[in-house]
Amino acid sequence: MVLPLFPSVIGVAATCALSAGAVRAGALTLFAGVVATVFGSFIVILGGFPYLALLVLFVVASVLATRFRFEDKRRNNVQEGTHGERGVTNVLAHVIVPTGLVVAGWGVPSALPAATTAFLYTSALAFGAADTFASEFGVLAGRARSVLSGRPVAPGTNGGVSALGEAWAFVGAFTTALVAGGLFYLFSEPVPPLGTLLLGVTLAGFLGCQVDSLLGETLENRRYLSKGGTNLLAMALTVIIAWALLAAFGPSLG
Repeated sequence: MVLPLFPSVIGVAATCALSAGAVRAGALTLFAGVVATVFGSFIVILGGFPYLALLVLFVVASVLATRFRFEDKRRNNVQEGTHGERGVTNVLAHVIVPTGLVVAGWGVPSALPAATTAFLYTSALAFGAADTFASEFGVLAGRARSVLSGRPVAPGTNGGVSALGEAWAFVGAFTTALVAGGLFYLFSEPVPPLGTLLLGVTLAGFLGCQVDSLLGETLENRRYLSKGGTNLLAMALTVIIAWALLAAFGPSLG
C-alpha cells in the first residue's frame, strides 16, 4: 500500500521531527538522524503508520536500555558510543532489512502478502530488541560465558551470553510481538492470527539473537564482520527463520 498524499506528508513530517528529537537528545548522531529520516520516510509511505510506530518504539526502547546504568557500563568500557549515542552504522544495520521488507511487500505483493510482510517486519525488529536488551542488560550481570564453548568470558565479549541477557532477549522479542499485535489491530492492518504472531515472532527474534552471538564469536572476533555487519546479517537470518516458521507451522503456531 502507498499512503495518500496528505497522510504521507504527515508521516514524513513526523519522521523528521522524531529523528531531530533523537539527535537533539543525543541518542543519534547527526548523520545517523538523517539516515533514519530517509529510511523512516520510505517505511511510513509504503507501509503505513503502524510500521513507523513500531520502529519508533524500538528506537525508544533501545535508547532507554542503552542509558540504563550507563555510568556502570562506561566504567567497564562496555557502553555504546561515547555518551550512549548510536551512529550511522548502527542505524543502517537495524533499518535496512525492515525497509527492504516494506519495499518488497509494496513492490511484489503477490510474493509477499501484507500479513506476511507484517510478520517478517515484526520479527526483524524483535531480533533488534532482543539483541539490544541482551547486550545492554546482560553486560550488567558481571559474568558471561562463550555461546560455543561455555567458557567464562568478560561481559561485553562478542559471543558471550548470560542468564540475565538471555532473559532480557526473550522479553525484548515478546514485547515487540505484543506491541506489534496491538498496533496492527488498532490500524486494521492484515496480520497473521495473534497466537501465530506472538509465538512465531518471539521465537524468531530470540533465535536470531542466538545467531548474532554465534556470528559474533565465529566471525566478528576474527574480524570477518564488523559489529554492524554482524547485526545486519543476523537480522537477515532472523527473517529467514521467521519465514521458515510461518511456512512450516503457519496458524498452528497459535
